[in-house]
This record gives sequence, C-alpha cells and structure tokens, in this order.
Amino acid sequence: MAFDSTSTYVATDALKQAVNAAVTLKRPLLIKGEPGTGKTLLAEELAASLGTRLVTWHIKSTTKAAQGLYEYDAVSRLRDSQLGVEGVDNVANYLRPGKLWEAFTADERVVLLIDEIDKADIEFPNDLLQELDRMEFFVYETGETIRARHRPIVVITSNNEKELPDAFLRRCFFHYIEFPDRATMERIVAVHFPDIAPRLVSQALEVFFELREAPGLKKRPSTSELVDWLKLLMADEVAREALSQRDPAKSLPPLAGALVKNEQDTALLERLAFMVRRQGR
Repeated sequence: MAFDSTSTYVATDALKQAVNAAVTLKRPLLIKGEPGTGKTLLAEELAASLGTRLVTWHIKSTTKAAQGLYEYDAVSRLRDSQLGVEGVDNVANYLRPGKLWEAFTADERVVLLIDEIDKADIEFPNDLLQELDRMEFFVYETGETIRARHRPIVVITSNNEKELPDAFLRRCFFHYIEFPDRATMERIVAVHFPDIAPRLVSQALEVFFELREAPGLKKRPSTSELVDWLKLLMADEVAREALSQRDPAKSLPPLAGALVKNEQDTALLERLAFMVRRQGR
C-alpha cells in the first residue's frame, strides 16, 4: 500500500511517508497539528483511497478506554430477568460492542480513527496499550477473546490539549502536520474549488496569511475556515468586490466572521487597523 493525495485531499510528501511508514511498521499513526489542518479528514481520505470502511471513535472528556472494547448492560439484563424476557440467560445479548470490537471483527481491513485522544483522561491512552499492541482483548463476561481478523490501520489524532504518556508514544509513529505554506494552500483551494478565479484566490490568500501573522491573535484562522470563507465569497458578488477594494487600514475583510471567531481577536484586529491609520497620517 502507498498512500497518496486524492482528488479531494492534498497530502504533503512528509505526510505520505508518515502514513506509509505507520502501515509498514504496523503501528498506530499519531497525528498532531493545528485544529482545522485536516487530521480527521486524513483518516477519511485514507479509507476512501483504500476502498475500505472507516470506523470512527470520537473521544470526549468522559470517554473510558473500556467503552472502545465493549459495554455490559447489567441494568437491562436485571430488568429483563424481572420481566421474564427470553434470552436473559445469554449474557452475550447484553454486550454492546465498542469501536475496537467493530474494527477487529470486520470482514476486511478497515481504518480505525481514534479522534482527539487528548480530550480523555490522562490514563486513557495507557489503558489501550495492550489491545492496540496485541490486536486482541478478553471479554470477561463470556470468557472469549476477540482477535483482529485483519489488522486495522489505526489513525489517532490529538490537538495537543494535554501530553500523552511516553509508553503510549513509544508505540506510535508520530507526525505533526505543519500549517500549509502558500503554494500548498493554493493546491488545497484548487481541490475544493477547481473553477475559482485566480484573482480571488490571490486576494483571499493575501488577507488570510496577513490575519494569521497578526501579533497577539488568540485563534489564528485555519485551513477549513479559509475554505468556508472562499465558499461565501464565491456566492457573494458584493463581498468579492469589497475584498478587491479593501483597505487594510480601514476595516476587517468582508465576511470576516468565517475567519475570526471571537470578540478578543476582532477587537485586536480593529486596534491594529487603527494603528495603521494613525501611522499613515
């Protein structure tokens, strides 16, 4: 297998090498990067390029590692036993397979995405070490062992909200998605909008990278937000005209709400524009 860019996803050479290395080593691929740089989309495109299914486990702050294996619904079993429901003696009827169980028992090799692992408790990654290493786990209620029929390709994403344990990191192949440079961003835009006017792309990217470089910005605009902004500009002729005639010293760019997502950054950019006006007097 050799992963490459697809018709809807631009992968850098470094990212391609990371994906292929993780598959060769049979290690989980740990992906970090700014929000909006395509970490989750990578797993979706990888599954699509292989023609296989994507099994996604979205992690929350309350998620426990055991939920990825299975959950035993003892409450329902107790209720059914009181009501005399048939099948209550079979404990397997009350096991709810988790995402690892689903990936391990699939009829073909799938891509397993463990999304935003850093949201969970600090012990969460370590609790999955053995299952991801051995590609199997034990079901205590039935006494059976669930083994992977086909080793899934495991992609794990993190927004770096908290440090991951060293023991977990040792078992992963790591890649940090650098924020795209202008040339790469032009390729990304072309994938999403093949018929977009080159002049609009040039103007939009000029403003976009100018905003990202503004000193003190709390949240810099991301790739996904640029795509949203361009979609709005393409649908709004007045906004496109305002962008082409924009004076950076006078106002924020049109439809700036697609790029600037909090009042602190809005106020900061307005102050910077005010300072530019004063210096120009």
